[in-house]
Amino acid sequence: MLDSATVNKLILLYVLDKMEVALQEGVILDMVTENNWLNYMDCQVALCDLIKSNLITNVATKGCNPRYTITSDSREGLKHYYINIPSSLRENIAEVIKQNKFKYRKKQDYFSDYFKNNDGTYTVILKIESATATLMELKLTVQNPTKAKWLYKTWGDKASTIYEFLLENLID
Repeated sequence: MLDSATVNKLILLYVLDKMEVALQEGVILDMVTENNWLNYMDCQVALCDLIKSNLITNVATKGCNPRYTITSDSREGLKHYYINIPSSLRENIAEVIKQNKFKYRKKQDYFSDYFKNNDGTYTVILKIESATATLMELKLTVQNPTKAKWLYKTWGDKASTIYEFLLENLID
């Protein structure tokens, strides 16, 4: 039987394997803690250990937020040791990821923020990012905090539609 720290690492490797896409640290932490697969501290320790030991790797290019994915060696090792993760937990992870994969990707691919300017207006920053580049970045100035908050909150639901619209209308 493996110790709990090793099982925690296996859980994170299993999550990354099932997601099939590189994830930002914040998304990993949110996903794992929201679903009670690990507590925050155990997840943070396991994630740091996996990064230090090169069992997961950062695939983001310079200037982009780090995104971690399982290495091929780790995937091979996981094939032999995943059985040490309780089967009910493996089933739960697989089901949650199957139902929410796009939601987790949106969390990291669609970024929004806003701040108050010196003149009392608000600047809203809306981005679509990938592991290798910022695909689109919009900076909008709005007159009040209500509009800024609305743009901030709704960006995740509208980002792909707006991106497609801009591409269709700007590129012949």
